[in-house]
Amino acid sequence: MAELSTSLDFIVEFYEVDSMKIVWHGNYMNYMERVRCKLLSKIQHNYNQMEEAGYAWPVVKIKVKYIAPLRFLQKARIEAFLDEWENCIKISYKITDLETGKLLTKAESEHIAINVATGETCFVSPKEFIDRVKAYADS
Repeated sequence: MAELSTSLDFIVEFYEVDSMKIVWHGNYMNYMERVRCKLLSKIQHNYNQMEEAGYAWPVVKIKVKYIAPLRFLQKARIEAFLDEWENCIKISYKITDLETGKLLTKAESEHIAINVATGETCFVSPKEFIDRVKAYADS
């Protein structure tokens, strides 16, 4: 199966930094969310489509390795890679400086499907999601 990934370029904004003009650590989750939405849209299974299928996918684990800080007005790229989809969604992320290519941050997120109607955790990804991933990979 072909690798499923996407990227998003951004410029660090003033409202994202602390008094030292370094990105506040919690804002990295915003970058991850933005590229995760783009990745899910790429396979035609965004949050609205998840809801229509009857499932929510809350975050159950986040891991972030801050290698070098993002700074005010820095141009960067965040990449997202769908690493697992059969039992949960596991996405790995890489943030690099857009001009130098230097690796700044590595991260991972894990999401488990919840049946919205019953509130039950699914230990296997819903068929609708697996079918979307396979359809994209086969296209």
